[in-house]
Amino acid sequence: MTALPYAARTAGLVGSVIDSSTSLLHKQTHDIVRFAMGSPAAEAVPAKVLSTIAAEQLSRPDAYDYAATEGDPPLHAALLEMLRGTSDETTADRLTITAGGMQGLDLFCKIFVDPGDLVVVESPTYTNGSATALSYGAELLEVPVDDDGMIVDDLPGLLNGRTPKAIYTIPTFQNPSGATLSLARRHRLLDHARSWGSMVIDDDPYGLLRFAGEPLPTLRELAAGDPLLFAVRTFSKIVAPGLRVGWVDADPELQQLLINAKQAMDTCTNLPAQRLLAGFLDGGHLEDHLVTQRAQYKVRKEAMHDALTEHFGDIARWTDPEGGFFLWVTLENGVNTEQLFEIALAEGVAFIPGPAFSPSGRFTDAFRLCFASTPPDRIREGVARLRRAADKLVG
Repeated sequence: MTALPYAARTAGLVGSVIDSSTSLLHKQTHDIVRFAMGSPAAEAVPAKVLSTIAAEQLSRPDAYDYAATEGDPPLHAALLEMLRGTSDETTADRLTITAGGMQGLDLFCKIFVDPGDLVVVESPTYTNGSATALSYGAELLEVPVDDDGMIVDDLPGLLNGRTPKAIYTIPTFQNPSGATLSLARRHRLLDHARSWGSMVIDDDPYGLLRFAGEPLPTLRELAAGDPLLFAVRTFSKIVAPGLRVGWVDADPELQQLLINAKQAMDTCTNLPAQRLLAGFLDGGHLEDHLVTQRAQYKVRKEAMHDALTEHFGDIARWTDPEGGFFLWVTLENGVNTEQLFEIALAEGVAFIPGPAFSPSGRFTDAFRLCFASTPPDRIREGVARLRRAADKLVG
């Protein structure tokens, strides 16, 4: 049989263990407490409000036409108003509407990353982001994360004289650890980037979901218009992931390049979803929605923390985020979490094993739990099932 003439870049198309878990879970027929995917709770999606908006906004044929590549004007205007007075306040010439946050990352790599370029990533990290860099031929350098986010002071030594093309960070309620990059480290990261001429990819899906502690200025604000800062945002975590709408905030010089690159992908972001979101924002629904969700996620995070204390206090440690979706659990009893996954799934609970968050497969003793998508009683049941699975593996 004739071999197919694959492009060299296919070697970098590593896929996503995280996203693949969705298909795996759909195939299960028994009851499963789902801590795996980083999705809002079903009851957190404002479906009734969106359906009311849809009846008005999506009843006209023009809602199904092509849109301006940089974004539909009503959503552009509503987004600018939404950001006014926040740490991410911006201007129209900096905004490009994307098909979710992932397209923002892909656009960045298409414009900036050449084969062999060094891209710094957190360790652990959201490997869908690092996989995008790999698909463009990047070489990745993992930098450890602690309770204050990326250990920025480790960067110069780990680089060993090399200069990174880009530094990829999820600075607030990081996926998967839940850690937040401290203010001092935010400043040092930007200082390093400026000294090296490196781009900073500021991927912040969770910043609006703070339910405890004091907010920090975003990297976007601290960079004060520096063209080296490329900010990626999304409505996936704050409204609904299936809408597939996000935005990038970048130096105005980049907007035409972003338009050109996007036109080679999808011409424009899904217009019906843009109209839904414009109506949602213009109707003043977002702030009340966020207030409700922050309160709910706080209760759910505390329920997971308490359940872990009860069931894993003797064999594990975990993070304690002040917002976002995730806890990061590290086992101290030698259990391999990839082996644990199969037993846990049979026991009726799903999570994402630690190696899924490291390009080099680190963290075999750790796993990520999403608390946002599960009510407190189910959280308690799921953590109890998870401990039973851990005991079976070592028993």
